[in-house]
Amino acid sequence: MDLSILIVNYNTCELTMDCLSTVLASDTDYTFEVIVIDNNSSDNSVESIRSGYPDVKVIVNTNNTGFAKANNQGMVAAAGRYVLLLNSDTVVQKDTLQTMMAFMDGHPNVGASGCKIILPDGSLDKACKRGFPTPSASFYYAFGFSKLFPDNPKFNQYQLGHLDPDQEYPVDCLVGAFMLVRRETLEQAGGLDETFFMYGEDIDWCYRIKQAGWDIYYYPKTTIVHYKGGSARRRPVRIIYEFHHAMIIFHRKHYRNQYNALTNGLIYTGVGLKFLMSLIKNKLFINPASFSESRRNKEKVAPRSLYK
Repeated sequence: MDLSILIVNYNTCELTMDCLSTVLASDTDYTFEVIVIDNNSSDNSVESIRSGYPDVKVIVNTNNTGFAKANNQGMVAAAGRYVLLLNSDTVVQKDTLQTMMAFMDGHPNVGASGCKIILPDGSLDKACKRGFPTPSASFYYAFGFSKLFPDNPKFNQYQLGHLDPDQEYPVDCLVGAFMLVRRETLEQAGGLDETFFMYGEDIDWCYRIKQAGWDIYYYPKTTIVHYKGGSARRRPVRIIYEFHHAMIIFHRKHYRNQYNALTNGLIYTGVGLKFLMSLIKNKLFINPASFSESRRNKEKVAPRSLYK
């Protein structure tokens, strides 16, 4: 088996079915399996998937285990020499699997790769190519310097907005919506850290993959569409909390020992202030009517549209 595709589902039956239809219509010479991990959905997802796509393996959980743990379950069951993390709220192109697999086979030093990810309006999903959220990178991103100086590398360390999204290059981290990982890399770096429930596990994984000596590459020769909720809707408070909590977890795990107590305290204070600002912004948000035009947003929850 060449490839194992892991899709986490949580009450996103229609989205997952649409995603599966594009995956199974792929034009590729590689053999692949699809494993759906259902996190205790209540929308008849399991029954619909098993009925519509009987060749798809379905792992059924009795509670919502979160994105990291569910994917780890899929990795245990996976037989492929590559593993692909794929969001259920994505649509792949016919050439996506072929293009990305051929790239990985031709670059044995690359442990993980990601393609170009676009949003329904055609804009780039900026999370698909990122730098690590160092204290300086996080500060410039959180407080708007990257938007004020979009072409300045110093202020764009996190989202890498100064780099051409149509060129290929090594990056620090990819996004869990589409991340193709080599089996040997998985065995060396381990699976996703289940301490992260909704956010941050993909960045943490990439950090450990690079620590293990592997390259990570952004390869935009093919694209997928990501129907994420984004900023176009009011988010549950828990989602805002988990996003900022993941920042704290990541910093404590990888950066805390590199800085003194004062610096760490300032970082935690900054995250707290950003959390409060996000709560206020979310409270004042008015949902635009145009958002309802996208048919894929009629489902309230997507695996990482909820978690993200």
